[in-house]
Amino acid sequence: MRYLPHSAHERAEMLGVIGAPSVEALFSAVPASALKSFTLDLPAHSPEFLVEAHMRALAGKNHAAGDGPFFVGAGAYRHHVPATVDHLIQRSEWLTAYTPYQPEISQGTLQMLFEFQTQVAKITGMDVANASLYDGSTGTAEAVLMARRLTRKNRIILSGGLHPHYRDVVKAYLKDDADLVCLSPSPEGQGDILNQIDGDTAAIVIQTPDFYGHLRDLRAAADAVHAQGGLLIVVVTEVVSLGLLEAPGALGADIVVAEGQSIGNALNFGGPYLGLMATKKEFIRQMPGRLCGETVDADGNRGFVLTLSTREQHIRREKATSNICTNSGLCALAFSIHMALLGEAGFTRLARLNHANAIKLADALAGVPGVRVLNDTFFNEMTIRVSQPAAGLVERLANRGILAGVPVSRLLPDEQSVENLIILAATELTTEADIAALVAALTEELA
Repeated sequence: MRYLPHSAHERAEMLGVIGAPSVEALFSAVPASALKSFTLDLPAHSPEFLVEAHMRALAGKNHAAGDGPFFVGAGAYRHHVPATVDHLIQRSEWLTAYTPYQPEISQGTLQMLFEFQTQVAKITGMDVANASLYDGSTGTAEAVLMARRLTRKNRIILSGGLHPHYRDVVKAYLKDDADLVCLSPSPEGQGDILNQIDGDTAAIVIQTPDFYGHLRDLRAAADAVHAQGGLLIVVVTEVVSLGLLEAPGALGADIVVAEGQSIGNALNFGGPYLGLMATKKEFIRQMPGRLCGETVDADGNRGFVLTLSTREQHIRREKATSNICTNSGLCALAFSIHMALLGEAGFTRLARLNHANAIKLADALAGVPGVRVLNDTFFNEMTIRVSQPAAGLVERLANRGILAGVPVSRLLPDEQSVENLIILAATELTTEADIAALVAALTEELA
């Protein structure tokens, strides 16, 4: 297989057809300062089989999640994805136009998105869900903008338990707006977000389970913010938790945003992932992205169409709610297939397995000298305080083949108070042998 398709002769022939003297002349309109002015110093091209061998050697240096005990979470979780999912997403029914503008040729994609929306609305306890967003963090930022449009207020309060990456994305969207209040980290479940609410508050943003694993009281938060005319935005980074915890919609949430990676999607070195958004029916006109709906065709047969598309390309620019366009269609498809395979009972059972393994992990960690579990409540993730800086400890454990979670200082490098904290996650794939190996290694390293 050729992967350097253009010879010097072919380039000369193409230049002759378009009347350009050289390849460089094609870039004459680009300022010289913007053009590459250095050599890449790359080796000469090699045969394909040698390149493949080189890439395999590089890949062999990776320590994959399945290569040993794995307790990394913090917004991205290792779950079992049935082989059926990867098989079905390759079927031709889904290989239609990436954006289903022409429903007559995109019925497979549109029906899938319709069913996906139904699944998301059901697990979040909300009236309606869109056809997905890019990921949980950008979905959170979109929810904040949506809340501002709905309330015509500007003040946004982010809980100290919100994932730092999500916080940073919101800050980037709002360009460090003075009306954005970011509360201090709350690793022990503390936080006074309810005391921050006033009449100018458009929304409060609360994650549950939060970044540190704590479960938050959504009902109290909803009552407090609604009393001031604001909205409650609930963020869920571990969507499997919705199989066991009461749905945010039943507890007063106005907008629910979630990261859907845990269902149907592998870790994938950090992406692409899947943003879920659901809201109340009365807010639908301000919801970003797309909404697929059910209809009938000219012959009276069931069909599916885009019933809402709020990108600035489709409507008057000043009326657009978002630039979200392609959504995360393939990831949404994988999510929907996996969720259909699980069914309601299977989804609940999966959540129970996750929680049961987390209980085993917490109990085991509590018995390690130099370790204190900070969580009184958790789903499948928790935070521990260790007797020495966490980053170095995690690195030493990694050298022993154990990926022992995420040092909080990696995500909050300027917070001295979190230097000794580690966030650990357990899923249905966590074994008792994994937990025993972690406990033994921690005991030795902290002795």
